[in-house]
Amino acid sequence: MIHLIAVPLPWFIVGPMMGLSVVGLYALTNLHLGVTGAYVQFVDRARGRAVETWRFWFLAGLLLGAACIGILGPGPQSLLGYGALGRILPLGALLPVLFLGGILIGFGARWCGACTSGHAISGCSVRSPGSYAAAMTFFATAVAVTLAMHVVSGGRL
Repeated sequence: MIHLIAVPLPWFIVGPMMGLSVVGLYALTNLHLGVTGAYVQFVDRARGRAVETWRFWFLAGLLLGAACIGILGPGPQSLLGYGALGRILPLGALLPVLFLGGILIGFGARWCGACTSGHAISGCSVRSPGSYAAAMTFFATAVAVTLAMHVVSGGRL
């Protein structure tokens, strides 16, 4: 059955689904949807603080869904495929790079008050000026880093 689903799903399916999820959550609960918020709730629970239980289910769904499509999916996302970076770096170098990248993303997300999905999808949808500024910074930084990596790798990335 999983082979009938395109991996990745086309943007014209995923985009409206994400938009309806954000709008639906905001309309029904007046809450913002973001991955970092779910992770922070997980850490807060470990510290004995009060949490919003629904965010655990959201985080669990993200992790389990990604694991299922990674294991069962036919596409390039299955198992440990990391695209050009995975082809250039050996596994011993790839793991620290990915780990450091994750730390930097987590630090940046907490520093600016939300993750990219929290700002770009949820924050911009409620016209938050700070989210507009954060989203523009995310995209500009991504373009600059991508161009720099392209130059540094001699066009291999």
